[in-house]
Amino acid sequence: MNRMRAVARHDLRVLKRDPAFLIIFTLTPIAFMAFNESAVGAALSVRFPDAHINGAAYIVPAATVLFSGFLVGNVGFGVFREHGWGTWERLRASPLTPTELMVGKSLVPILSISIQIGVLLGAGFLLFDLEVRGSMAAFVLIAALLAVMNVALGFMLLSVCRSVIQLNAAATGGAMLIGGLGGTLTPVEFLPGWAQAVAPFTPAYWAMDGFREVTIGTGGLADVAVPALVLVGFTAAFAVIAGLRFKVEDTKVAWA
Repeated sequence: MNRMRAVARHDLRVLKRDPAFLIIFTLTPIAFMAFNESAVGAALSVRFPDAHINGAAYIVPAATVLFSGFLVGNVGFGVFREHGWGTWERLRASPLTPTELMVGKSLVPILSISIQIGVLLGAGFLLFDLEVRGSMAAFVLIAALLAVMNVALGFMLLSVCRSVIQLNAAATGGAMLIGGLGGTLTPVEFLPGWAQAVAPFTPAYWAMDGFREVTIGTGGLADVAVPALVLVGFTAAFAVIAGLRFKVEDTKVAWA
């Protein structure tokens, strides 16, 4: 535990020295909510005329799911940074086991994504009158599973990308593609037929489904059981692929 904490403390110092990445991807989605809340509210009032639901019920979860995807690359960036600094081999030569090294490298990304998701959902309550009509426990469960799933996805991308440019493109493009198909930019019901057919194969779709059960609907834990289990399944699949593909001795190419 002490060795893993040492790795995490190092990454936390780096984050505290340059938190711009986290700040930008936390403030930008709040602006995204502000720009779109009224329009989405008008659409919801037509779709659910008797429910008295404001736009925050949809746009706050949508912005959270979409922009949390932009932090997926954080796990890989921490490893690529060590390669760029020439310190990765030092870490490998230390008493750290490969498992300890990667667990230590995952702690700050988990913290970053958790802070981002917490701030975004908190802003939804404080600034946009978000109301959880269903179970708060179910709401928190989906948010927690979203954070863990994104970190597992980050490990998978790290395992298959050789250069930081590949990772950056995959994380950014993947966030837009997965988020768009999952219904974060527009409800899945409004997407083309082929996109609606593909949407359930994305984790964003199930995160949105879980959130909608308790913000637009009045669902409880039982109602989010399927979305929660599917998110767990995605997390496990990403983790297995990462475990099979990632090797600590792999050479990674940082920024030139």
